[in-house]
Amino acid sequence: MTEKIAVLGAGSWGSMLAAILNENGHEVQLWTRSAAQADELNQKHTNRAYIQNYTFPENLRASTDLETVLTGATEILFIVPAQATRAVATEVDRILAKLGQRPALIHGSKGLETTTHLRVSQILAETISPEHRTSISVISGPSHAEGVVKHDPTLVTVASDDFDAAQRFQHLFMNDYFRVYTNADVIGVEFGGALKNIIALASGALAGLGYGDNARAALMTRGVAEISRLGVSFGANPLTFAGLSGMGDVIVTATSTNSRNYRAGYQLGQGVPLADVVANMGMVIEGIATSQSAYELAQTTGISMPITEAIHAVLEQEETVETAIHHLMTREGQAENG
Repeated sequence: MTEKIAVLGAGSWGSMLAAILNENGHEVQLWTRSAAQADELNQKHTNRAYIQNYTFPENLRASTDLETVLTGATEILFIVPAQATRAVATEVDRILAKLGQRPALIHGSKGLETTTHLRVSQILAETISPEHRTSISVISGPSHAEGVVKHDPTLVTVASDDFDAAQRFQHLFMNDYFRVYTNADVIGVEFGGALKNIIALASGALAGLGYGDNARAALMTRGVAEISRLGVSFGANPLTFAGLSGMGDVIVTATSTNSRNYRAGYQLGQGVPLADVVANMGMVIEGIATSQSAYELAQTTGISMPITEAIHAVLEQEETVETAIHHLMTREGQAENG
């Protein structure tokens, strides 16, 4: 059955997920704040600021009018930065009340809200009334839009407290190159997706300094360990962090130049000032804000997160990358599974 799906956010991942849903036979409307971007998508069927050498389906329509995009939608996909989610969701709630609609919600944003430290599903639950939604889900996993463009086999997870909703979105997204699994562990999937960006920053910094495979393998392995410690303390299933939205997402984000967090870390490793890194990127670097939230959570919960603490110190200009690595390597010996 054809669904009308509203996709909020027209960056690289939002526009590619919209294209997948459209290719799967659904009516999709894409919301963007940029009139120029909406015109480009509608007239040229390209999104060159985010995706090179790809032509979007002609019947995929974009608009800056949020109410137009939401009208008649049975599902809403949020792909906006974590720090922008609350503002967008608040407006969505107002419009849904006006329209009298109650769609299923799903998000693919990877980050934690600063100050509140909330996961994105928690932000959606706070801002969109239960009267205006049927369920909240999250889609996450090792996936770059650049790979999806080429129809690289891509595997992701949809997590929800509502199993029927997870299966619903599994069916909507899945095709012969985009495989979707279901998961009941929303907490684990969201923590994995958010915190892997910190590890990607660190991995890029190692590469920028010229370190090789040994260092990055160690970083990713120990990075998953500290992500798991924090997630489990909030109720996540530890097995989630060995899966697609844990180790899988860490691997793809911490090894690929398609990752803006990796590229940002690489520049930091080469000595580029943080302000210049942010200016050069031209897109949101989620790991920067997330590192602050994760650092504060680690301090308040007493969870050991030495890599996160090291990245936080670098971003706060309290340590150089070289000094942070030295401190990590000369810490007191620990048991691996401790």
